Amino acid sequence: MVPPVQTPVENRALEGRIHVMDINKKEQIAELNLPRTIHLVPLDIINGFSVRPGFYEINGATAIPGGVNFTVHSFSATGIELVLFHRGEKEPYAVLPFPQHYRIGNVYSMIVFKLNMEEFEYVYRVSGPYDPKKGLIFDSTKDLLDPYAKAVSGQREWGKGDFWQENSYRARVVKDDFDWGNMKSPLIPMEDLIIYELHVRGFTKDLSSGVLHPGTFEGLMEKLPYLKELGVNAVELMPIFEFDEMQDSRMVDGQMLYNYWGYSTVSFFAPNTSYTASQEYNREGNELKKLIREFNKAGIEVYLDVVFNHTAEGNEQGPFFSFKGFDNNIYYLLTPDGHYYNFSGCGNTLNCNHPIVHQMIMNCLRYWVTTYRVDGFRFDLASILGRNEDGSPMDKPPLLQAMAFDPILGDVKLIAEAWDADGLYQVGTFPSWNRWAEWNGRYRDDMRRYIKGDPGCAQAAALRIAGSRDIYAENVRENASVNFFTCHDGFTLYDLYAYNYKHNEKNGWNNTDGANDNNSWNCGVEGETADGEVNALRMRMMRNAFALLMCSRGIPMFLAGDEFCNTQFGNNNAYCQDNITSWLDWSLLEKHQDMFDFFKYMIAFRKSHRILRANMSGGACGFPDVSFHGINPWHNGPFSKDDHYVGVAFAGWDKEAGPQLVYVASNAYWEDLTITLPPLPAGLCWNMEADTWESAQCPRPCPEGRFTIRRRSVMVFTASASH
Repeated sequence: MVPPVQTPVENRALEGRIHVMDINKKEQIAELNLPRTIHLVPLDIINGFSVRPGFYEINGATAIPGGVNFTVHSFSATGIELVLFHRGEKEPYAVLPFPQHYRIGNVYSMIVFKLNMEEFEYVYRVSGPYDPKKGLIFDSTKDLLDPYAKAVSGQREWGKGDFWQENSYRARVVKDDFDWGNMKSPLIPMEDLIIYELHVRGFTKDLSSGVLHPGTFEGLMEKLPYLKELGVNAVELMPIFEFDEMQDSRMVDGQMLYNYWGYSTVSFFAPNTSYTASQEYNREGNELKKLIREFNKAGIEVYLDVVFNHTAEGNEQGPFFSFKGFDNNIYYLLTPDGHYYNFSGCGNTLNCNHPIVHQMIMNCLRYWVTTYRVDGFRFDLASILGRNEDGSPMDKPPLLQAMAFDPILGDVKLIAEAWDADGLYQVGTFPSWNRWAEWNGRYRDDMRRYIKGDPGCAQAAALRIAGSRDIYAENVRENASVNFFTCHDGFTLYDLYAYNYKHNEKNGWNNTDGANDNNSWNCGVEGETADGEVNALRMRMMRNAFALLMCSRGIPMFLAGDEFCNTQFGNNNAYCQDNITSWLDWSLLEKHQDMFDFFKYMIAFRKSHRILRANMSGGACGFPDVSFHGINPWHNGPFSKDDHYVGVAFAGWDKEAGPQLVYVASNAYWEDLTITLPPLPAGLCWNMEADTWESAQCPRPCPEGRFTIRRRSVMVFTASASH
């Protein structure tokens, strides 16, 4: 028998010897007992494992008949080892160096035969040069998480992850055998969306939620009937990519604080396993897939809030668990002397427009769309995705353009948070190719100021209600504006009218964190009060905000719990509060059933009047598509700084239903006003459909064309055939 040839590995860090198999010896191949349907046969033996070169174009670890394909790449590495662990064990049971002839270009690929995916977890160790000033910090002693890992071990139980003690995440191989049946995505037109932002854990974690599986995807599914009753047709899930809630965990005043929101990604391709109701070994993601399938069947789209602007590795003092060890100077934006740019405010910034990172992000989005059938994405601090490798903003960022025109993403909603933490603000100018929508921060700010009665805000409010045409030209940016008063970042809607100031003391930073420019108003008393008049005003202010949101052109979005007055007790930056501060208190639903009913009513009203959502015909009945009105009809010129009343009329022709006219009256003044409605053609009459002065809505005709609008209230009118 010819002795096996021994091939040395060039890098000393790659220990172990590689034994080349004589493939002509049939008895050696037969030892594997591979079924005849397996056409790939081993070519080498490495430390007792039969291997062969793998599939170089398939990143990550992929189960194939007879084994597992491992593919990983690094531009500057001199060698890579595959390290295998039995599940839960601290020491590896095998270390397999990639032979140099298994490397093509900068890609290392190897099939390992007879691996049972249910029995192992894996990491990589990467060798290479160490020159921090050039951004090269290779360290072969570090166990590195696969950037393309489809599941991360050790994160199953919330609050019990051990990475920050053990300094190692591990990956698992995942089966993709979920049966989608004949499910089709709802493909809801942008103009028809009503987006509901929620945190998967916080939505049902409190016992008051009444679900069997609190704080999980399953718990969220249990609330599907509630969401259908409310009327929303899209849910935007705060980060569900694998993150480590133990990052920066600390005790403050006897309360454990966590990385609760999850805006600090560990793995872009892996779902957060602590959000599942049951263990999903090697089937990670099935519960999330079931959620998406059931929501889609119910006509509700599912969007993911994704964080491609930074990772959990932080800056020079941060952890070293994946990207730093593969190609630190490629994955991150670095200063000329090798330090991390911090446009994210979280220690590092992903180098999104480098071809390697660009490719990873595109592969990631395609993966979530094809494997999980995700309907859309909201991109956190999306302006970073348009920065060049030197940090400067680009005119036509390749990554954003690729997303806009990618065939697989063709039906997916793309929503940008069009700013970053370093002052780049692109609301209205975000590179879009008429494909991207934006969180309209100017809608939030202008409308908050107007509703609470600030002077000089009427003109801005009229423009925001009319669709922000001064920001998004109709012929250039169709359905671009996502309108909102509240989101996870800032006050809840209840707190917006209960607090003048943030109250973030429980976060442990002496109330220095969180925004100070909230444009809120406590209606006369800071925080909770037994004063009936103050509480009635607060409820009315909430109804004002939601009525105007539902009657504004653009895509409305609101924060989960706003519909029943959920509070964070004045905390406007509850990123670390894994407790009732951030959890929804469902007992408030019974207490504020009238508010829930009002939200339902206004959502249904918006759905039944397309003229609020789109320019239907350029106008009707002598009205243009959009017109502005003051106390008297047909307001000419801009509103003055002393104006606190804004009337906005929408008019269009429906081929089946005839003319649609909606008049939105908003009085931010502190006294009642008498208003004259614009006259209608013969045969039509104004009808009052909503009045925020009242908690319960009782539509009635307004034949005289004049009405009194109470102080700090909103009324909505439609035109219909007179009787």
